[in-house]
Amino acid sequence: MTAPVLETQDLIKNYVIGGEMVHAVNGVSLRIDQGEFVAIMGASGSGKSTFMNMIGCLDVPTSGTLKLDGIDTRTLNSDELAEIRNRKIGFVFQQFNLLARTSALDNVAVPLIYAGVRPAERRERARARLDAMGLGNRLLNTPAKLSGGQQQRVAIARALVTNPLILLADEPTGALDTQTSLDIMGIFQKLNDEGITLVVVTHEPDIAEYAARRIVFRDGKVIEDAAVTSRRRAEVA
Repeated sequence: MTAPVLETQDLIKNYVIGGEMVHAVNGVSLRIDQGEFVAIMGASGSGKSTFMNMIGCLDVPTSGTLKLDGIDTRTLNSDELAEIRNRKIGFVFQQFNLLARTSALDNVAVPLIYAGVRPAERRERARARLDAMGLGNRLLNTPAKLSGGQQQRVAIARALVTNPLILLADEPTGALDTQTSLDIMGIFQKLNDEGITLVVVTHEPDIAEYAARRIVFRDGKVIEDAAVTSRRRAEVA
């Protein structure tokens, strides 16, 4: 059996809104192993985004256990959680979250600054990741001079530049047209074929079919966790 990248046991996240207790995530127990490609689905308010924030160490659970690479995140302080995010987790977002006046190369290098990597190595590693994304001729372009698909490729390169344990993508195709979305899913499948563990949050059933496993949330609980039997394959453009 492959090593677990992520394990949760009876994970709970509660909020008090308008004087009422809301169970955003309500007793979720699951395991994601190294090399898996998982799609997390659910309607708005189902708990999928709250769950993603917790496994990304952006939020802390009310109770339950969350282990990342065998580390119980409940034992970590805010600085240690920030270090875990930088070393072990790569993030890809719907709106790319790139620095507007900064080149693609320097955008990708940003996480390496926080990791204490020297400037020459930062640029070398950022360049290599952009080359792998097919953007070797766009290194000095700012986001305004890149298409949406190219911006998302920069964001993926940035997420990978620290060689993370797991890649978390929150609605990564939500701002893209159909063909560009397929291109991005092709990149994710290629990365997964290379052994990278991916978790993608999406509300689009057809996008979820590019993953190998689908987890569906409703009212803070997992109501489905199964292999994708009719998995689609996408080609990298």
